Amino acid sequence: MRSMLLSATLALVVVAPLPAQIDARMLRWPDVSATEIAFVYAGDVWLVPKTGGVARRLSTPTGEESSPRFSPDGRQIAFTGNYDGNSDLYVIPTTGGLPTRLTHHPDAEIVLDWFPDGDSLLFASGMESGKERFRQFYRIPKQGGLPEKLPIAYGEVAALSADGQQLAYLPFTRDARTWKRYRGGMAPDIWLFDLETYAARNLTASDANDSQPMWHGDVLYFLSDRDANKRYNLWVMSLATGELRQLTHFDTLDVHFPAIGPQDIVFECGGRLYRFELATEQLHEVKVDVLTDRATQKPRVENVAGLIQGFDVSPAGKRAIFEARGEVFNVPAEHGVVRNLTRSSGVAERFPAWSPDGETVAYWSDRSGEYELTLRAADGGGAETVATALGPGFRYALHWSPDSRKLAFADQEMRIWLHDRDTGKTTEIDRGLWLFEGALRTFHVSWSRDSRWLAYSRGVGNRIEAVFLYDTHEAALHQLTTGFYNAALPAFDPDGKYLYLLWSRSFEPIFSDFELNMVWANSTRLAAVTLRKDVASPLVPRDDTDADKKKEEEKNKKEDKKHGEKEGDAKAEPRPVEIDLEGFESRLVVLPPAAGNYWNLRAVAGKVLYQRFPRTGTRSIDDDDRSGDVVLYDLEKREEKTIVEGVDGFALAAGGDKLLVQKGEDFSIVDVAPEQKLEKKLATATLETTIDPVAEWRQIFVDAWRFERDYFYDPNLHGVDWQAMRRRYGALLEDAVTRWDVNYVLGELIGELSASHTYRGGGDQEDPERRSVGLLGAGFTLENGAFRLEDIVDVAPWESEVRSPLRQPGVNVAEGDYLLAVDGVPLAIELFAAQVAGQA
Repeated sequence: MRSMLLSATLALVVVAPLPAQIDARMLRWPDVSATEIAFVYAGDVWLVPKTGGVARRLSTPTGEESSPRFSPDGRQIAFTGNYDGNSDLYVIPTTGGLPTRLTHHPDAEIVLDWFPDGDSLLFASGMESGKERFRQFYRIPKQGGLPEKLPIAYGEVAALSADGQQLAYLPFTRDARTWKRYRGGMAPDIWLFDLETYAARNLTASDANDSQPMWHGDVLYFLSDRDANKRYNLWVMSLATGELRQLTHFDTLDVHFPAIGPQDIVFECGGRLYRFELATEQLHEVKVDVLTDRATQKPRVENVAGLIQGFDVSPAGKRAIFEARGEVFNVPAEHGVVRNLTRSSGVAERFPAWSPDGETVAYWSDRSGEYELTLRAADGGGAETVATALGPGFRYALHWSPDSRKLAFADQEMRIWLHDRDTGKTTEIDRGLWLFEGALRTFHVSWSRDSRWLAYSRGVGNRIEAVFLYDTHEAALHQLTTGFYNAALPAFDPDGKYLYLLWSRSFEPIFSDFELNMVWANSTRLAAVTLRKDVASPLVPRDDTDADKKKEEEKNKKEDKKHGEKEGDAKAEPRPVEIDLEGFESRLVVLPPAAGNYWNLRAVAGKVLYQRFPRTGTRSIDDDDRSGDVVLYDLEKREEKTIVEGVDGFALAAGGDKLLVQKGEDFSIVDVAPEQKLEKKLATATLETTIDPVAEWRQIFVDAWRFERDYFYDPNLHGVDWQAMRRRYGALLEDAVTRWDVNYVLGELIGELSASHTYRGGGDQEDPERRSVGLLGAGFTLENGAFRLEDIVDVAPWESEVRSPLRQPGVNVAEGDYLLAVDGVPLAIELFAAQVAGQA
């Protein structure tokens, strides 16, 4: 028996999986001592012998650590991390142990260097800058305490001389900017500052970007993109002669995060870690193995209710579809199961739309590598069908024709397209002259009931929108409004009598209280145009008679008989819609609702639906509420009624009697009738999908690449070989292990365009807890073992919003007083700011 147990144990030992040993890439913010390299991988600080090998993890707080720096003796590491609710400086022994927190200010601090004596550190912070766009330099003891500000007005990056008396620094930096090869007034130079004499001089004056100074004896190492390729490489300058020499020659990728030690410089390039020997000027790639479970790459089930971006409702209002995190979900109004129709973590599906016959859901999918029109059964059965091969481009909301055989949409170039399911052809029918991206997302098409005509508004030459009409039978385009006034969001009357639209022609100026100025706000009116010359205005004076009613009924019966319509005949063709194009705009009448802010105009039988937002000037500019009321105007009763108040958006069912309404993260289906309550919520809170991070990161990368290709103002992309950039940085993406890494790669990609305002951010980052730290609006000095108040912030007497708490009425505190306790708790010198964390 004992032998059998021993055999079983040995078998378990043989087959038990070992922790994954990974040849790691994406090693950021390295530093080097005489024997070891510190770096950040997967958001944590690690150590490895400087010749490479197996690394060991040193820090594990939630969030991303940065900028580890060895002490002069190599026995301690300072870094920026978040253990206690804020990004602060910490010091930890290289052998491990409890980190010591040095700073407590709510502004983030960045470790730059150790002072040569090893007793204090140099860091950068905006704690006293007064503006968020620059930092200053501070010195702090390694045990913590009050920081001492250095006498330099601006400072981002710095290195100390061996005697600690001189500082090589950058007043500003572009290292965090995703803008390569920049040449302009903000290109940083490295300056030399004498901490004793306060003398300063520019060391590297040029139009190139110089950064990351590293002091070693009488030479200064630094990064510069001054070579022919304009790539960040390692350079060296003689401080005695000013002679410059390039040391590395990377020509396709940039050197990042260099740091200097006693004998070496380490840096990252292309996700790889390199060590440059100072004595021999030899470059070595450092191979690093990490033992990790790579949990950040593990597929997981995640709730995506907070990521809904698009929605639509079934024709009968029994179910709804939602786009959330690139998946399409089918959700019941009340009874039934929630279905994920797509289940494709590495594919993005966008702008779902439910066909009027209830059978099909259409959406855009990038499964092929580009966004193509894709169709699938609304119940999720069967496989999806790719209906187009449009190739490059980004497309927006899909608009079904009532017969469910055609779809209209716009693309990123404001081209308007029509797809015919019967022929499989996709035809460009028009193109707007202007429209910003946000408006493209709300571009809307209205179909006539017979699926012949489609109406929409687009930009014309004078920055005004006009209404256009496309005839699918004749393949003819007509401009219905002149563009003298702004006309938008046309909506066909289901009865075939009118075309409704929003009409900006109310001029009621609002005068400023402070200057001789005015704005014309709240200019939008509801309007209706009769489609035919023989149709009476909806506002014609009414005189009800039985004869008139009978005449109208007989006319409708003749039309029904002509087209085979009868009760219960679902396949009967709808009556044709006839439109008299001549004199169209002259038949426009303005409807009674007062001028205001209107959007989302739709129409049902005998009624106009719209979203009414608060009038401009009626709420504070700081009010983030952007909701509006859904209102109907009844043409028969000639009165407005509110359907539901304070919603963010809605979708009208093809049947015309149901609305899918959004209010915050909640959705409800209500009747098209007054005074609806949002009591029954759809089960969107239960939306879950399986996330495969690696597959999703690849899709995000390709999406970012496509967005720049499709939207960049210069079609030539500043001459950059964009396909080559996709290959280059797509390979780098494969080394990413966190969303921080993904964002870093995205920044490197878009930085190749060498343009301003190309940013990236967001994603599933490991967000640590954040705790606020109360500030008193005053400076402190440490005197007599206590904190002495000085420099209490004084503002103009009328500036009540930014007044220091020490200047509030009844608080009799003056400069020179001592702060001894907070809420009756005596202050310990080393724990001062930590004790007030979380207090306003």
